[in-house]
Amino acid sequence: MKRDFNEFKQFIKNKNVAVVGIGVSNIPLINFLFQLGAKVTAFDIKSKEELGEIAIDFQNKGIKLELGKNYLDRLSGFQVIFKTPSMRIDCEALVKAKNEGAYITSEMEEFVKYCKGKVYGVTGSDGKTTTTTIIYNLLKNEGYTTWIGGNIGNPLFSNIEDIKEDHKVVLELSSFQLMTMENEIDVAIVTNITPNHLDMHKDMNEYIDSKKRILKYQKENSLLVINDNNNITKEFAKEAKGRVVKFSSTKAVGEDAYYKEGIIYVHKKEVCKKNDIVIKGMHNVENYLAAFLAVYDEVSIETMKSLTKTFSGVAHRCEFVRSVNGVKYYNDSIASTPTRTLAGLKAFEQPVILIAGGYDKYVPFEPLAFEGYEKIKSIVLFGATKNKIRSCFEKLKEIKGINVPVYIVNTLEEAVNKSKQISKLDDIVTLSPACASFDMFKNFEVRGNKFKEIVLSL
Repeated sequence: MKRDFNEFKQFIKNKNVAVVGIGVSNIPLINFLFQLGAKVTAFDIKSKEELGEIAIDFQNKGIKLELGKNYLDRLSGFQVIFKTPSMRIDCEALVKAKNEGAYITSEMEEFVKYCKGKVYGVTGSDGKTTTTTIIYNLLKNEGYTTWIGGNIGNPLFSNIEDIKEDHKVVLELSSFQLMTMENEIDVAIVTNITPNHLDMHKDMNEYIDSKKRILKYQKENSLLVINDNNNITKEFAKEAKGRVVKFSSTKAVGEDAYYKEGIIYVHKKEVCKKNDIVIKGMHNVENYLAAFLAVYDEVSIETMKSLTKTFSGVAHRCEFVRSVNGVKYYNDSIASTPTRTLAGLKAFEQPVILIAGGYDKYVPFEPLAFEGYEKIKSIVLFGATKNKIRSCFEKLKEIKGINVPVYIVNTLEEAVNKSKQISKLDDIVTLSPACASFDMFKNFEVRGNKFKEIVLSL
């Protein structure tokens, strides 16, 4: 049984509460806590001018603000602290606050703790958003009242009292959101695990352990869906407390969902043909296999099959932009790791002109060169990692004698123009950066939208 939300309402009333981060997910949280009678102080590195109307609205309501440089130095004397997902629990400010007796939590932890509906949690290094969106659409199309949140959609904690026991809730969960999670996820889905976010995690083991928390608090009646192709996720089965189901796109024997000779099977029943699926690539076949297993007990084969023919994917994921002089341009800005870029490249039937580079998350780029070269006609590099990626392709030439033409530019606009200049009739150009965007753009969406804007102006 999930805990009664009245318990939280009584707990939070009149408490001295800090919320760290005045971003998209925390603005509804701050307002909600204030409505519940908490004495709220909102913290952010941004200035009052940068926050604009949000800051004015908060101050008019009586919500205090602690802003600007060294804002965390003032995180003291609070009974409850809601941290932003990317804030490490062992950072100096939170350790100090905890030693002072503060209860430290996050919007997602409290939501899962009190949510009455059935929770489907999706994590992994790649494919989270697409798999989450597929599960959401499958449940919705079957007729359930369904909510979507976590890393995508709207923050859900402020809607907690609207979510009933027969509702379904689908959450995309990052490693940061899971690092401090101590609540049961009814259906846990792990798409895959490859090196990622090593700029934020101490090492790969910590990253894996944070992902593993999605199943750590499950019970006997819980369900765990894992990728049996991935050497890391397949080992999760050993630690599962509930039922485990596995999927594979490369083998059929012993799998609960699999791909074989152009057909997708779930629990030995044919669901659809690969060619029926609108979104291309084997990585999307795997996303569907995971999603079908997650909802198999609640969604009909007919609903599953129908969605494959109508779901056109999520923006910034191998998204077709336009053709210019017989050259097709695709936006795969979501690809913030080499493995995600490799998956995107495999969706195309021919080698492409690849635009890559960006913020350095300290993940190795050798796989992009040594596993991806057959799918890359030329590569145009920009951003903080451009020389790091170039050195991997130079190593490829030195070790294997394989020469992939590499072009270095300074901006995304230059990258698009260089791609146009070197392209020929029937070529494909794809932005699939293999890196995060933070060196030049706020997030992958801003980067993808800028790419589309440049391509549409060609």
